[in-house]
Amino acid sequence: MSANPQGRRVLSGMRPTGALHLGNYHGALRNWVELQYQYECYFFIADWHALTTGYEDTSQIKDHIHAVLIDWLAAGLNPGVATLFVQSSVPEHAELHLLLSMITPLGWLERVPTYKEQQAELKEKDLATYGFLGYPLLQSADILLYRPAFVPVGEDQVAHVEITREIARRFNHLYGREPDFEQKAEKAAKSLGGRNSTLYRQLRRKYQETGDGEALERARALVQSNNRITVADRERLLGYLEGGAVSILPEPQVLLTATPRVPGLDGRKMSKSYGNTIGLREEPDAVAQKLRTMQTDPARVRRTDPGDPEKCPVWDLHKIYSDESTRNWVNQGCRTAGIGCLECKKPVIDKIVEEIGAMRKRAQEYEDNPDLVRSIVAEGADKAREAARQTLDEVRRAMHLRAD
Repeated sequence: MSANPQGRRVLSGMRPTGALHLGNYHGALRNWVELQYQYECYFFIADWHALTTGYEDTSQIKDHIHAVLIDWLAAGLNPGVATLFVQSSVPEHAELHLLLSMITPLGWLERVPTYKEQQAELKEKDLATYGFLGYPLLQSADILLYRPAFVPVGEDQVAHVEITREIARRFNHLYGREPDFEQKAEKAAKSLGGRNSTLYRQLRRKYQETGDGEALERARALVQSNNRITVADRERLLGYLEGGAVSILPEPQVLLTATPRVPGLDGRKMSKSYGNTIGLREEPDAVAQKLRTMQTDPARVRRTDPGDPEKCPVWDLHKIYSDESTRNWVNQGCRTAGIGCLECKKPVIDKIVEEIGAMRKRAQEYEDNPDLVRSIVAEGADKAREAARQTLDEVRRAMHLRAD
């Protein structure tokens, strides 16, 4: 396999903090469901990451893992096309984390934006641990272990992918160098075949002279799809595109995803820490009651008071769930006091109850068949370990940690 065995591989993970809510669904999970049919997707439950801030009480982790997995399946993740697994079932994550920790400067970890932010937010917890400081590195190991082309994130998470790219770059610089690299790379280019060899050189020159990102991607695809060359030559050619080192750990690209604002019942961002969530598998009657009492524009004290949808969190739900004609009706009716807040909420309540009802039905099928759920994650872990072992074999060889 190549250094990037699947040019359209995607990887992402989620901490097991218990049953998921609509904020989790629209913030990430819904996008994953769409991506699984466009890319080769690996999705994992990051149970070791849960320890970075919750190491004092681990009694609920097993139950939380189960709840998240059922929610994933209920939301539409398909184990027939995506690889679903639990992080701790693939110990290669820990080994790569250890090896990368040997080369990662402390300053890189200390400057990650969320490091000081979370320390400030979670003052009640003792976060003066290496696990907390090093969680971005574990996250980088999670990503690099599968050598994905893309990591789907929102704009607020781009920094986490950037440190992963820096770590990959540093690793390749330290361990990807070899004597006569350029001569070996040129020889490898000839192995691509006459026409492909010429195209590779043209694309490489175009990228290095003008920084043309499209040329770089085309050249990578050309190398990755060629079955005539060896693994070592493929790594050389991928590294030769950007510099003078073997690309053992390719730098992943950000796949920016739309993350609509999902308001909680109190108008703030939906979050378990605020206690303002709607669970993906809540009872329909409880969901409807929660939404009926959801905060609206504070200017609408009486039914006859006009309002402003932009100041009402329910409007953010209409942006997600309602079609254009319904949004126009809401906009006009709210501003003229032509409709009341309960009338405004009804279309959203109906859509959310319908959506959650479908998830509850799918979830019950899995809850009734625990052996199927266990087999899904067991098979996912086997597939993930196969990909992880290939990466670690090449990492160990580059670091001269293998006997052979």
